[in-house]
Amino acid sequence: MSAAVVSPGEGTPGRASAPLSERARAPQTLATPNGVPGLRWGALDVADLAALESLIGRIEEADDPPYRTSAEEAREYFEATHSWSALGAWDEAGTLRAFGFVRIRRGDETLLRAFCSGGVDPHWRGRGVGSALIDWQVGRARQMLAASGKEAPARIVVHVDEGMAALERLLTARGFTPRRWYMEMRRDLSRPIPEVTLGPHLAVVPWSEELDDAVRRAHNRAFGDHWGSQPHTPESWRQGRTHFAPAWSFVALDRSSDRAQVAGYIMSGRYEQDWAAMGWTEGYTEMIGVLPEWRGRHVASALLTAAMRAYAADGMEYAGLDVDADNPTGAAGLFVHLGYERTRGSAMYSIEI
Repeated sequence: MSAAVVSPGEGTPGRASAPLSERARAPQTLATPNGVPGLRWGALDVADLAALESLIGRIEEADDPPYRTSAEEAREYFEATHSWSALGAWDEAGTLRAFGFVRIRRGDETLLRAFCSGGVDPHWRGRGVGSALIDWQVGRARQMLAASGKEAPARIVVHVDEGMAALERLLTARGFTPRRWYMEMRRDLSRPIPEVTLGPHLAVVPWSEELDDAVRRAHNRAFGDHWGSQPHTPESWRQGRTHFAPAWSFVALDRSSDRAQVAGYIMSGRYEQDWAAMGWTEGYTEMIGVLPEWRGRHVASALLTAAMRAYAADGMEYAGLDVDADNPTGAAGLFVHLGYERTRGSAMYSIEI
């Protein structure tokens, strides 16, 4: 399941005077790990996609997280909207046993973020494989940031699901610090869904291709002053839409002038592969935003309830989303008011550069 962008996520540290090429402290050379007997390390590429899917499946079967990674989501690791580098570890029989990615979104401007993700086969844990992967990822992230050609604050990021104490210890030992906390929430759709009345000239309409770029530009405005938000390019906006649900997505329009303006939007996803692991079916809110001029006018509530009705009409049991616990708009309070309850949490760990 992709993380919902209900809140913008990563914050922006103050700009440092030294150039990023110096601040990144990138190693001149970065050797592949060699301290784990029985493994051969090397570059991972899209040609290894089937092996990667199989490994992720074994990891998720053992760890039983409340989500499952689809084949389409695994392929998204290699998308050209990000600069990426990946490392794999194969055993003597040629089976992929560990993987690690470092990905930097090409559209980042005022804050460069190197996102690290990966995993280790359950049968190969406890042998230093995870430590070796993280060390490589940090070194590679520093190299990629230094070579980006951009001058901005930067950070190396790892998102950690609740209960992953071993990973938290590995990260803390390498200088990562928890910076932001998130809550997954759900709303029981068997409960009555409130009616929300909007003022004159405001209406919630179905999402459409014709409105999509206007929604992108509205999103960039809505989150432009939020903690660490980076603008979406047309390419990055459409990235990761494998499970996008157009019929569950809506736009709030203001028609008080000759040209309708986007006042808010809600984008939803349908992650059927997750439902058995979670134990329920749900419509998932990927993004929700309201532009400053229309805040305080019940636009967010109207969008959320429109999506709830669409989810329920398709037989979903719950509406789901995640939210930054420190969201400055008070979104968490709105969700609680509408009946959402916390199910689990996660944290963003980072090294600031």
